[in-house]
Parts: sequence; structure tokens; C-alpha cells
Amino acid sequence: MDDRYDFYEIENKWRKKWEDDGTFAVNDDSTQPKFYGLEFFPYPSGSGLSVGHCKNYVPTDAYCRYMSMKGYDVLHPMGWDAFGQPAENEAIKRGRNPREMVPEYAANYRCTLKRIGSSYDWSREINSSLPEYYRWTQWLFLLLYKRGLAYRAETPINWCPSCKTGLANEEVKEGRCWRCDTVVEKRPMPQWYFKITDYAERLLNDLDTIDWPQGIKQMQREWIGRSEGADVDFPVKDGVSIKVFTTRPDTLWGATFMVLAPEHPLVEKLTAPEQREEVQRYVQKTKTETEIDRMNVERTKTGIFTGAYALNPVNGAKIPIWVADYVLMGYGTGAIMAVPAHDQRDFEFARKYGIPIELVYSEDNGPATGEDMTEAIPDMGRMREFHPGSDAICKDFPFAGSQNDKSTVHRVITWLEKWGVGQGRINYRLRDWLISRQRYWGAPIPMIHCSKCGTVPVSEDQLPVRLPDVENYQPSGTGESPLATIPEFVNVPCPVCGSPARRETDTMGGFACSSWYFIRFADPHNDKAFADRKKIDYWLPVDCYVGGAEHAVMHLLYARFWTKVMHDAGLIGFDEPFQKLRNQGTVLALTPGRKPRVGESVSGEEGESVVDWIVLKPEEREMYPPEQIVNRWVKMSKSKGNVVTPDEIADRYGADSLRVYEMFVAPFEDNVQWSDEGIHGAFRFVNRVWRWLNSNHSSYRSDWQKEIEMRTDEERTIRRKLHQTISKVGSDIENFGFNTAIAATMELVNSLYIYRPLDDSRPENQCLLSEAMESLVLLMAPFTPHLSEEMWERLGKQGSTYHADWPTFDPEIASEEEIELAVQINGKVRDHIKVPVDASEEMVKERALNCEKVVEASQGKTVRRIIVAPGKLVNVVLG
Repeated sequence: MDDRYDFYEIENKWRKKWEDDGTFAVNDDSTQPKFYGLEFFPYPSGSGLSVGHCKNYVPTDAYCRYMSMKGYDVLHPMGWDAFGQPAENEAIKRGRNPREMVPEYAANYRCTLKRIGSSYDWSREINSSLPEYYRWTQWLFLLLYKRGLAYRAETPINWCPSCKTGLANEEVKEGRCWRCDTVVEKRPMPQWYFKITDYAERLLNDLDTIDWPQGIKQMQREWIGRSEGADVDFPVKDGVSIKVFTTRPDTLWGATFMVLAPEHPLVEKLTAPEQREEVQRYVQKTKTETEIDRMNVERTKTGIFTGAYALNPVNGAKIPIWVADYVLMGYGTGAIMAVPAHDQRDFEFARKYGIPIELVYSEDNGPATGEDMTEAIPDMGRMREFHPGSDAICKDFPFAGSQNDKSTVHRVITWLEKWGVGQGRINYRLRDWLISRQRYWGAPIPMIHCSKCGTVPVSEDQLPVRLPDVENYQPSGTGESPLATIPEFVNVPCPVCGSPARRETDTMGGFACSSWYFIRFADPHNDKAFADRKKIDYWLPVDCYVGGAEHAVMHLLYARFWTKVMHDAGLIGFDEPFQKLRNQGTVLALTPGRKPRVGESVSGEEGESVVDWIVLKPEEREMYPPEQIVNRWVKMSKSKGNVVTPDEIADRYGADSLRVYEMFVAPFEDNVQWSDEGIHGAFRFVNRVWRWLNSNHSSYRSDWQKEIEMRTDEERTIRRKLHQTISKVGSDIENFGFNTAIAATMELVNSLYIYRPLDDSRPENQCLLSEAMESLVLLMAPFTPHLSEEMWERLGKQGSTYHADWPTFDPEIASEEEIELAVQINGKVRDHIKVPVDASEEMVKERALNCEKVVEASQGKTVRRIIVAPGKLVNVVLG
């Protein structure tokens, strides 16, 4: 018998059959319970996938296959996040038009995903750059606009000088562009925003209702940044006042100066003539700094005095107004009251510039005055006695002796409100979502600017606003989209009055398209609505969503926001899009690089910070002697020359071996160091399974359940192992424990080889052997679907394992007949004994006393006590 596993022939056979039979197509009218499994849909921004991408796609596919076998009607679709910076940047880099490049790249991805055995319903494939898709992205933009959640404003925005477009706050990583790693600048421009801040509280509270990793939830909580405090007005002059938001209004009596962000609109108005030149110079210098640099707590604080003063409303003190780069316009009001006695940043600033320090809270053994302090005291002590000055707005002080705690903060807020100088408020770090992009490759924003009617929406019956074909689509760098240079696109009649008007030329960032795509998969070919409500109600929300943690405060936050808006508009019946979220680890490759030379600038790619190592491209590696080359484990990337493709591994080892490797080599959420040795091991295991099944499949009986009977202890042992494995593999898959599930099948296969070696001529228990073969084929189906399909057919089965029933386990069969107990002598483990599972305490004691080590140790001694911990141990106390 030929026991060689011809993976090439078998895998090609079953891929074709799955496609011809429509095996993975789902029925919207099924009576089965539904399961919707989905991976983050990919950007087709590279010529192909790497084995790193499979760390996501393969385990999710195994999970979906398992759920189908458990009796669920499984929706497992795939599509392409084709609009946006990733695809356009790649097209620019290749000197190609994205309209031509994106379908080609998507086709490459599709071929690879089919090659690795993915169970996608390709009849539902979507592409966000096609008009039939982005028509509904534009329709949803208009929905937000009509609900007061989309608006245009001129503000300083994050500007990437390399990508030549604006960026949302979430797309700026440590002061750099999320795609190209270029330092981001601030530039004032009219832009479109979504009012995600209106949903801040719900986005925060509803995190408690979803099954997501705690790390992702915490990242969203911190990004939303809820804080309670008060707005306080500090009068300046001529009716002008500075409003600050503070979480510590109880420290107002220690506010000895104020600080404005360099971008604050009051800087120019309040600066004294004699200080104007210096202030302007300082403000100009700040424009060259990144936000991450300005927020660095280790950085030396700098500032400039404006020459103006404000009135502290609680004590009447005249306090100086400074401008400093450590205050940002993006949080609070862009102005702060500085309390150096109780804030370390303010303390350092005050010491540097000779500003007084006033203690609000003090301790018995602490410093008596600000002059005695060596650092700020944030959270200790009781409030000192203060007497309002003659210019104070608040004329009393009822807080002497109050503890430095939240109750005092709340009492002070109420008191400020009584005197009319402050108002309690909840503040959020979250800013509105900047959606405008000055790029070509995106969904056009469906708005029109009319000199008579203002800015008005495109009529819904005119959607989609089609993206015109152009030859030159590169960013202009002027702040305008390339679309602004196309008169036939720009010049249109106003839909309200008919007068000549101009179409909006900004396009939407790609995250708009990905904020609702999971709904479109429920009804991808509908040309009357973004999806049929009945189908939405059947399939949504997504039951399990799988992808990288890098989108915690981008795609995942935006999708939650759009879902809540659609829910509030009555379009859908759920307000959280993804019930369960799981994040995969990264596949790393050992990559040659070198140390940078003195003065050499180094930056990472796609957000990776690499400050002491430069990757060597393949053609550069021969240029350096071995002692200068440093190998590091880094994420696979074509630019680094370290990519291993699924196709080349499938050519050498088969797709099933690649699948086993991806799931077995490490826990799902952990990073993996790619190794040839690991894929060799996976290949050996797959072939080992094949050989055992192929050697025994001719003995298979389909009616084994009717006559199965255990005649020997060996048979009972192997059947117990089989049922234990069925239980464990199912439980592990449900908990994304793919590595331990495969480990359990490996143990089972080892036991099967011992029970029934290849070409064993002994009489066989044909029914037990049949149960083992059938169960093993099904247990392996999520991991090695091609092999399992072939063996399922060779066992004489009809249909696909995808629709077969997952094997059931009998708890009684799976339970051990005997258990092992540790035997302690005076508290120290000396031996082990085996007893029946249902052994009485007396039997346990008797066997413990008769075991060899206890007999030896008890010579000449008295057994004073025997303590039994059921199922664990027995302790014999000798004296």
C-alpha cells in the first residue's frame, strides 16, 4: 500500500471540489442557529500575503469550521479594505494606478487564501473601492450629517508632509504618521469631522458589555479619557476671561500662574506689546515640535511670559499668564491653571522661572511653605486656612482642615457654582474624528459648496458620487485633493437653488469604509439599501472578530461609533458590532541588520521604532563582514527582505502542514519566531496521521456504534483516551487554545500507534478502530481540512467534513477508572498509589499503609493519623 501523502494532488482536488460544490456558501433562511466569524478585512496594499498574515486567517478558519461541525450556519466572508492611504501609497511607490493595482493585489490575496484552505463564502466578496459599495459609505456619511454628527471646521490638524494629507488623532503614533512614520506637523485647514465625542460616554460604558481582551478595553478607556472636574473662569481684562478645565478645583488657592497652549486664540490678543516679538518667536518654534515631544515628562520645560495677568477668583491674587509648549489645545480648553505645590510639572516650571509656590494642603511633618519644598505633594495632607483678598470673587472659605480627597473636590465644585465662577463638568480626552483626506484614492465626500445656500448634501438619488478616472492622482501637497484640478468633477449646480456650485474635493479616510463593512457582508449585492433589515437581524452582530491589537483606538473605536449611530437611527437592532474580539500574535523572522553609524538617522517602518539597528536588504548583505551584521527577530515585511510566503511553504510541505504549524507553534495571542524546524515538525505530524489512517481505513465499519464493545483493559484505555481528546479539543478550540488542541491530538495519535501499529496483524476490535478513525478524521478537520476530506471520502462518507457532526464524547467513558494519589509521610511526598475513582476513604488509607515507602518508614513507629484529601493525596502522620 502506498502510504505517501500526496498533499499536492489531494489539496488541489479538494479546493476545486469546495469551489464547484459551493461548500462554504450560507443560506440566509436556515433554521440552524447562526454563527458569524470574521477577520479584519485586509488592505490589498502588497503584492501578496506572508505566513505572518496566516497567524490570523488560519486559526479563525479552524474556529469557523469547528462551529459549522457543531451545527451552526456559519457566515465566514472575506473582502478588501481597498480605499485609503495603504493602497494609494503602494500604488505611488510602484508607479501604478490604484484602480488597476488593487484588483490585481486582491486577486493574489484571494488565490493564497484559497490555497491555505480557507472556508470563505466567496459569493459575498466585497471591495470598498467599488461604486456599489462606497455608494452606501456616502449614504451613511449623509446619515451622520443629517443627525448633526458630521460638520466642517477650520482647525489645526495633523498633517503628514510625506503622505500629504490630514490625519485623525488616532492615526498619529508617537508624533508620527501611522503609515509612513514621518513626523507629523500641525496645519490649519478646513476639514470634515464626525462628532464621535457625542458618544464618548456610551463608548466607554458599553465596553463592560462585550467579550474583548482587557488590554484593548483599557486602551479605549484611556483614549476616551473620561475625567470629572470643573470649568473655572479667570477674568483678565475688558470682559475677557480664560476658561480652564481642572480635575483639581480644590487646589485653586495654590494657582500662582496660568499657561496657554501656543495655539490658543487668546495668545495674540493678551500678549503685551513689549513681549509680542518674543512670544511670536516662541510660538513659531513650537510649530516644529511633535506632540509626543511636547508631552514628554522627562523634557526640560520651556515657556514665555505674555506680560498679561489674570485674576484668581477664589483669592483675588493677580497671577501671570505664560505660554508653554507642554500645554496642548487638544485636551480641555488649551489653558491650565498651574499649581506648582501639587503638580510636579508645574513645580519644575515655577522653580525654573522664579514663580511663587503656594501650599494648599500640608502635613504636620511636611514643608511649611512653598520655599521649603523640593518636589510637589500631589495627594496628602489637609487643607490650610485661606482668607479671600479684597479682589476675590468668592468671599468665604469653608474648607479649612478638609482632607485631600474626592469628597473635598466635589464640595469645592458646588461652592464654585454658588459663586458663579465655575461649573462642574465631565471632560473627555477623545476628540472628534477627522475624516477628510486630501487624497485621490477614497470615497468622495457627498457635499456641495454653494455661495448662496452654503454647504449642502448631495441628493441621495444622485449617489454614488463617483470617483473620476485620472492619470495623475498623486497628492498635490497644497492642501487640496487632486480632485480639485478636475473641472468636470468640481463644477456642479447646487441641488437646492440650481446656481453654480463646487463639489467637495476631499475624500473620506479609509476607516469610514471599514466602519460598516461587516454589515454589508449580510447582504452584499443589495442595490436598494446598505443591507436588508431581515438579513441584518439574522446575521448581526458579529459573534467572533479576529485581528491585530494595533487598531484598538482606530478601526475598533470607529466601528463601534458608527454602529451606535445606525442603531439610534433605527437601522439596526444592536449597538455593539463585535460580541467577541480576539487578537493574534505576530510572526517574526530572523533578519540581518547592522548598527547605525555615528550621526546616522534611523526610523522604523509602519510605526516600528528601531533606534539602534538598520535592516540590510538582501542585495546589501554581502557588503558587510559577518562581525558587523546583527540578526534580530522582527515582523515580516517585504521591504526587509524577510518574508516567507504561504505559497512557497504550501509548495514544499502542503497547506495542511502550514496550518498545523501556525496553530501549534505558540498560543494564538503570542508572537512566533518563524523556524524551518517547526514547519518540518508539523509536516511530520500530518504525514504520521495520514499513514495511520491510510493503513487502517479498509477496516472501517460505518455501523460501529451498534456493536462496539470493549473486551480488554487496553481497549478500554484507548477509548477513554479518545473520548478525553474529543472533550479537550472541542473545549480548547472554543477558547482559542489551538496549540493545546493540536497537542492533544498528537498525544492521541501516539496512543493509536501503540494500540494499532502500522500493518499490525493481530486480531482487531473493528468497531473500536472504526470509532477511532472516524473521530480522528473529524478532530483533524478544522486543522487539516484537505487531509480530512480525503480520508472522509475513503471511509465511504458522503459530503464534506465541514457539514459533518463534531464527534461527541461520553463523560462516563472519558472518566478515569483509577486515579493517582500522592502519598505523604509527615507532610512530604514519598510515594504514589493508584485507587479506583470511587474508592472509599478506608480503601485509600489501607493502600497507603501498604505501599512500600510507608511500610519502610513506619518500622518502629506509630501511625498517629491518616489524612485523606479526596482526589489529591493521603498524608500518613508517624510518631
